[in-house]
Amino acid sequence: MIVLGIILLVIGLVAGVSILWTIGMILVVIGVILWVLGSVGHAVGGRRHYW
Repeated sequence: MIVLGIILLVIGLVAGVSILWTIGMILVVIGVILWVLGSVGHAVGGRRHYW
């Protein structure tokens, strides 16, 4: 999810499409939140870790 967000950020920046920039930023933030929750041991979506 983080990688997809970064790809959308880059595409949005290069192409000048602000909706891709916004969606990419949202995906990066959600991915980082899930990653942090998974790394501290909280169950995320029924899993002990999030890749």
